[in-house]
Amino acid sequence: MKAGQSKAAYEKRMLRVLEYIYDNLDGDLSLDTLADVACMSRFHWHRVFQSMRGETLATAIRRIRLNRAALDLLQSDAAVTEIAERYGYPSAQSFSRAFKGEYGVAPGQFRENKSTTPALASARNDVFTMHPVEIREMPERYLQALSHRGSYGNMGAIFSKLAAMLSSRGVIRNCGPFIGIYYDDPAIVPEDELRSYAGAVVPNSLENTSGLEPLVIPACRCAVLRHQGAYAGLQAAFSYLYGVWLPSSGEEAADQPCYEIFLNSLTNTSTEDLLVEICLPLQ
Repeated sequence: MKAGQSKAAYEKRMLRVLEYIYDNLDGDLSLDTLADVACMSRFHWHRVFQSMRGETLATAIRRIRLNRAALDLLQSDAAVTEIAERYGYPSAQSFSRAFKGEYGVAPGQFRENKSTTPALASARNDVFTMHPVEIREMPERYLQALSHRGSYGNMGAIFSKLAAMLSSRGVIRNCGPFIGIYYDDPAIVPEDELRSYAGAVVPNSLENTSGLEPLVIPACRCAVLRHQGAYAGLQAAFSYLYGVWLPSSGEEAADQPCYEIFLNSLTNTSTEDLLVEICLPLQ
């Protein structure tokens, strides 16, 4: 098999396994099962996965499950015991230990602290300190991207696929930060019709990679909110930007989609140090 064909074959295996993981978070995700999905021996598959993804299979599965659990804590009224069972934890206690190790607080406290935006409940002048926002002239950016239609909560799977494709093709070293682009308001558009892209910033001279779409984010004046911490808190940050900052700012939103710039990565950054800039184009 030629080198190019070999890379493509391993990429297909990685994408197949990632899709299986996201579709079966409450099921059997053992090394043997995923090696079967990849059609490789368990020994070789684990080495391939870790080399391509930069983290062990067990670490990736644990991270993805806890991220989904965090979203469920914020977006549903399901009991902690129900969420624990949903993501493969034998008891609420074992789930709580794992969750606290990842997020620094127990599931119940996380739900209590993060389920609402403190600024939305307050009319005090200091609400602008809850999430720092500044107005910037943002540069034009060229992306290679994967499209997604459906819940924004599933974007983690799309970013994982994008990273796997760029890594397997040796392109990722030429990429800048990852960017999520969101075209619709989930409050008024049905979940299965929501449109978004997961992209990576690339030099404008870089040839487009097969299977990815070229996109351009035009240079524009933006309100930029910097969010630090778990990605599950991004929904509250969006609510603050649109519900508190924008109406009080004297600014008007431009007819362009908002986007997120991921300044670091889940694979090598602790949850409390994750940094995302939410960019709202302005007129």
